[in-house]
Amino acid sequence: MPHLPLKLTAYLKNSILVSCFILALIPVMAFCQTSPSHDIEILFTSDAHFGITRKAFRGDSNVKSSAVNAAMIGQMNALPGQSLPADGGVKSGQPINGIDYLIEGGDIANRMEIPIQSAATSWAQFETAYMGGIKLKGNNGEPLKFLVIPGNHDISNAIGYAKAMKPLTDPTSMVKIYNLMLKPATPMTNEAYNYTTDKINYSRDIKGIHFMFITLWADSAERIWMEKDLANVAKTTPVIIVCHDQPTCEAKHFTNPIPPHNMTLENKFENLTAEYYKEGTAVTGDNAATDIEQRGFVKFLKAHPNIKAYLHGNSNWNEFYTYTGPDNDVALPVFRVDSPMKGKFSAKDETKLSFHLISIDPTTMQMTVRECLWNTNPASPSNTMVFGDSKTVSLAVN
Repeated sequence: MPHLPLKLTAYLKNSILVSCFILALIPVMAFCQTSPSHDIEILFTSDAHFGITRKAFRGDSNVKSSAVNAAMIGQMNALPGQSLPADGGVKSGQPINGIDYLIEGGDIANRMEIPIQSAATSWAQFETAYMGGIKLKGNNGEPLKFLVIPGNHDISNAIGYAKAMKPLTDPTSMVKIYNLMLKPATPMTNEAYNYTTDKINYSRDIKGIHFMFITLWADSAERIWMEKDLANVAKTTPVIIVCHDQPTCEAKHFTNPIPPHNMTLENKFENLTAEYYKEGTAVTGDNAATDIEQRGFVKFLKAHPNIKAYLHGNSNWNEFYTYTGPDNDVALPVFRVDSPMKGKFSAKDETKLSFHLISIDPTTMQMTVRECLWNTNPASPSNTMVFGDSKTVSLAVN
């Protein structure tokens, strides 16, 4: 082979080096383009209420909860590829890539008042609709993870109720949630389940944020577990509470204070909390006072200022508000989510049906909760979901 001029030889060597460098960069560039987002994307819904029907849904009447929940899940599955609204919140205007978690806020099974189906049947429908129907993957490419808590209906099915139920008790949904979320070495059974001792309390640390999932409401007994859990959490770590009941709780959910503490149609207690009701011997209405009970919770919040947000269902409609306590001496951002079956407003107006998409940036510690209106055009259910209200709060601990 003839000798090449020195300049040409140098040029070729440099060209080869540049080419090798570019080839080496290609996998890195591809990784950067497809690498998972560091943000957290969470779907939040509550009160699926399997076992009942909606009065009207998409031109039909008396539509089963299995069909309504499946329709909502179809809209959830269609989220990737859609763009978030330009609302100034986390990932404002950017495309949705993955969904990391789905939080179900309780009342999976409707209470089994005759002729409502059993909790076992309702749980089987939930597994089919949710665990079999959700096709989403997280930003890490792995299947979406479920975070589930019980609601008052799930608990009543397990412990009994003043009105006649058939069967009298069925703890299936409580047992299934217990096994799913607590993963005991020996799975819990319906025969062994004891609501007094087998509470569904657990926590998850997700990219520097501590999520606490508690049974129904943070009453005095639940706060014992919460104190132990937070003893292992740095005071600089933001905490989010997730439970079924709103921060005010409902008077009827407390335990009858009068021995032998029976549930009756007259006193209206449901005996769902370990804490006895302190403000009377019977529930006097839907808005019966819970100020004494709340003050214990407010004291707990003041002792743990790193609790930065609260998510709940139970009384269902989309609302972003601030809980101030009975004495207006605390300020906790709260996010109330709608129900596909029993929404205060969406039960009558199906175009208001919604769930939440929660986007969290762990670097800036900003959280944006967006209302996802998933049935705005019932005559054309294939239409994509529409974003409604949104609210951004800081999770940063001062």
